[in-house]
Amino acid sequence: MTVTIKDVAKRAGVSPSTVSRVISNHPRISEETSLRVRKVMDEIGYHPNMMAKSLVSRTTSTIAVILPRPADELFQNLFFSEVIRGIVTQSTRSGYDLLMATGTTEREELETVTRLVRGRRVDGILLLYSRANDPVIAMLKEADFPFAIIGRNEDYPDILTIDNDNVQASYDATRHLISQGHERIGFVSGPPNLIVSRDRLAGYTKAVREARLPVRSDWIVEGEFLQESGYRAMSLLMGLPERPTALVVVDDVVTFGILCGLVELGYSVPKDIALVSFNNIVFSELATPPISSIDIGIYQLGYTASQELIRFIQHEHPSHALRHIIPHRLVVRESSLRRS
Repeated sequence: MTVTIKDVAKRAGVSPSTVSRVISNHPRISEETSLRVRKVMDEIGYHPNMMAKSLVSRTTSTIAVILPRPADELFQNLFFSEVIRGIVTQSTRSGYDLLMATGTTEREELETVTRLVRGRRVDGILLLYSRANDPVIAMLKEADFPFAIIGRNEDYPDILTIDNDNVQASYDATRHLISQGHERIGFVSGPPNLIVSRDRLAGYTKAVREARLPVRSDWIVEGEFLQESGYRAMSLLMGLPERPTALVVVDDVVTFGILCGLVELGYSVPKDIALVSFNNIVFSELATPPISSIDIGIYQLGYTASQELIRFIQHEHPSHALRHIIPHRLVVRESSLRRS
């Protein structure tokens, strides 16, 4: 015999409409009622027909997570694994599934997101990147579709963003190197079209100029968020007639490439060059030497992004701020300490 929503309601002592609201994670249902109803659902083996629910409510209880290009290199960087862990944890607790998508080109990425939006395949979109002049964001704005960005956006101040204060974080990292007595400080950046790269470069530049130290273009190297980029940066920087004695590096994975390059070239960290990086992934502490890194709260970025997007989808956004800043902290380890 098929168990119905009425059976759940009768046994839990609530109305069928209350059971429906529990299934839909309605914000006005108390936690006590929700727990009681879900316990009854488990006890009598009731499983809601999500397809039928979707047809009636015109919702999917699904969020699309749009991964940055190129996807084949994505999980070489543990930032994305950790941020997705935060997204999955919160969305699961809220009763939402995840759909992950990407594209190999800008056009393919736009077409993918457009299909998801026009087909109403998801209730909201979460972008794991922020680029300048992004056609995907322009399309989502025009469609008035719920979406959020992990990062900062310069083009639209009225969209939901979850980010760190990357300018201040990079300023703090650079000031730490200055406090260790360094006067020739370089910067290894990410792709220039990403807002996070621009912000971290801006923080570095601000700190160096405040200290009346030189900002030299040959000490600033752009690349990708990959180990290979760090390795290539070392070949360029250490071959200069006058090289920097310290570096602010845009990402821990890039720093691993720098360490590999320095070992091959016969240099020692921090004796020959000091390093401060970003993200404080688990391997930063295990590197040789352990890497000083800005902890940006990666898991919390993902968790908060999922939480705020779901609130937006459920029309709670008027009472919430659109810009959410996750605090950062500098974790000082051996790679940046000046040796006497």
